Formats: sequence, C-alpha cells, structure tokens
Amino acid sequence: MRVIEIREAGGPDVLQVTERPRPEPGPGEVLIRVDAAGVNRPDLVQREGRYPPPKGVTDIPGLEVAGRIIALGADDEQGAPRSATGHRWALDEPVMALVAGGGYAE
Repeated sequence: MRVIEIREAGGPDVLQVTERPRPEPGPGEVLIRVDAAGVNRPDLVQREGRYPPPKGVTDIPGLEVAGRIIALGADDEQGAPRSATGHRWALDEPVMALVAGGGYAE
C-alpha cells in the first residue's frame, strides 16, 4: 500500500510517498481503506520532529480518517469485531475514525 512517510524533521517537503506491506487487523480491529484523512496540529508537530509517535504506534502520520472497512480482525465466536457501543462491524461499511496513527496511508 502507498503511505506518506516523514523522511526527516522539516516542512511539507519532507513528506514522501512510499510502499509498505498492507497490515492485517488483529483481534477487535478493523482495516479501513482510507478515502480521506484529516491534517491536524499533532501531524504538523510530528512532521517538524517535535512529537514522536507513542511507543508501539506506527510512524505513519495521520490521526483522523474516513473510508470503508476492507478487513475484519477476530473478536468473538461470530468472528466480527464490535464497536464500544456493541455495533458489529461489516465489510464495506463506511466509517470515520480517530486513530493512534497511520491515517496517511491507503
């Protein structure tokens, strides 16, 4: 999949498109095909080198996304993850999300 990487700290010119393997969702997770990503202050500060990603979180920037679910991780005996409110996610369902990182990716 194509992603936006931060080559080094700096202005917008340090962003670069590159290829990475498509992730697989873990238990309780969904994989979203990103159609739109927001640009917010933490993304800008991360690009400037003043906000490292938290430990265990991808280095790909992007905290806000909208798109469609393309893969489901296992969750319960029926196999589909649920939201915090109990909604069972489905393939091709439109979603928007606040994520820990990785929004600047397909």
